Amino acid sequence: MPLLRASGLVAGLGSSLVLTFGAPAGADPKPSAKDVAKARQQVQERVRELGRAEADLAAAQARRESLGTEAERLVEAYNGQLVQLEQARAAYEQSARRARQAAGQVDRLRGEVAARVAEGYSGLRLSPSTAAMLGGLSDMHGFLRRASVLTQLGDEQTAALQRLKDAQQVFEILREQAARAYSDQSRSADEVRGARDAAQRAVEEQLEQTKRIEQEKADISKRLEAARDRVDELRQARHKARQAALPARGGLAAPAWTGRLGSGPGETAAQWALKQIGKPYVWAAAGPSGFDCSGLTMRAWQRAGVSLDHWTGTQWTSGRHVPLKELRTGDLIFYGQLSRNPGSIHHVGIYIGRGMMVHAPQTGDVVRISPIWRHDLVGATRPG
Repeated sequence: MPLLRASGLVAGLGSSLVLTFGAPAGADPKPSAKDVAKARQQVQERVRELGRAEADLAAAQARRESLGTEAERLVEAYNGQLVQLEQARAAYEQSARRARQAAGQVDRLRGEVAARVAEGYSGLRLSPSTAAMLGGLSDMHGFLRRASVLTQLGDEQTAALQRLKDAQQVFEILREQAARAYSDQSRSADEVRGARDAAQRAVEEQLEQTKRIEQEKADISKRLEAARDRVDELRQARHKARQAALPARGGLAAPAWTGRLGSGPGETAAQWALKQIGKPYVWAAAGPSGFDCSGLTMRAWQRAGVSLDHWTGTQWTSGRHVPLKELRTGDLIFYGQLSRNPGSIHHVGIYIGRGMMVHAPQTGDVVRISPIWRHDLVGATRPG
């Protein structure tokens, strides 16, 4: 007996050696559970990295929006300053024209007074001092003081001299006010323009930062997809290796009659689901290389233009409940138990007709066709 056990042991070891080392050179080894776990860990790390990038991007976008709002306010403030500056310029030009008109009036009145004074002294021989006094008309203030001694001037000349004085004062006031208003408005516009330029530079810098974060997020997303694809590849390879060791099972070929399904939304969903036959059941997966039950139904109806959650709990309420005797192709068939807890419904498949459905059954299995009749069948819905 010991000899026989030893012989069996040696035979068993020999079989193991053949299975382990007997594969052709260059053949891909079957991935281990450790390989899959390591790949999953990489996915989780990429997910966390992507989450941090998304948070940074959200903060950068909020900052850019805030800066953009402030810059827009300052731009509009500058636009308002330009409008006011143009108004000040127009007022300045108008005041300048009025000032020139006042200057012309001064010149005319000066000529009028000088003519009248000369006329009043015509025929008289003026002394050098009197002539000098009359000749100093270009000095208005001095002239007015000296004119007070010319008692020969009548009321009309006195009124003309007063108009001359008023016109000159108007000229000086208008010129000073217009120049000051235009200078103040120009200075204000310069200050607002400086604030606007600074705000615009801040927006441009923030925009560049946002672009960098967006690019970083895109790179992380690519690495995440690559990591997920790697997990799918390893899972599929392990599943194929397991399936190769199992006897063939039914439900992995679509019946010929399914090729005559119609073209409505339900038929579109069912036809797409049938094309996924043979792909492995993967917990919480929604394709492309593996599915769980609600992931398969979600993607199938997505092809028909209807959005469903990736959860049997809400898929049960996403559509009209239909009696089992009125089932149509594409209707969703649910299993579990009815209660207030949506989680008590734990499985779903897609009806394809003749009492059959296509579904992703459970871990270790693949998408396949099965009868709908089970002890935990609770009902059906028609999405739409």
